[in-house]
Amino acid sequence: MDSSKKELLISHLFDAPQAIVFRAWTDAEQLKHWYAPDGCTIEFKAIDTTQGGTFHSCIHDPVHGDCWITGTYLEVLPPQKLVFTMALSDASGQAVTSLKAGKPEDWPEELITTVTFEPYGNQTKVTIHQTVLEEEAKKTGAYQSWIKMFNKLNALLNEKK
Repeated sequence: MDSSKKELLISHLFDAPQAIVFRAWTDAEQLKHWYAPDGCTIEFKAIDTTQGGTFHSCIHDPVHGDCWITGTYLEVLPPQKLVFTMALSDASGQAVTSLKAGKPEDWPEELITTVTFEPYGNQTKVTIHQTVLEEEAKKTGAYQSWIKMFNKLNALLNEKK
């Protein structure tokens, strides 16, 4: 298998029970505290984390500018799994091309993100799979952003202990 052609796949072990980690992914108030890379903030114009629900968010990045995203929750299976779409948009929620949003020309117009939550005693293994090439995710900083957000989520979960 050509490793440069594999899709983004990241796993992380959190020191918190499955239900608590899952809630951090579906509670808008908690998402505001960790679902943006270091130095950035996130704003939700709308968020409904039920199956069929949608979201419209913006990561405000002081270096690279705003990144607006819309999406739909395709699958919500508490506390085991989330599947949602992510598409680049503008502030009004209208789709924009990858180039207009500052991404490479071959960046997918819509990603599917699958997040699984596996219990390991009082810990939880979270695995993210996105339908974007890992190589592209690393070039754009998306891969590194997930790692930074996981670190922020770790800190948030540790505060709650």
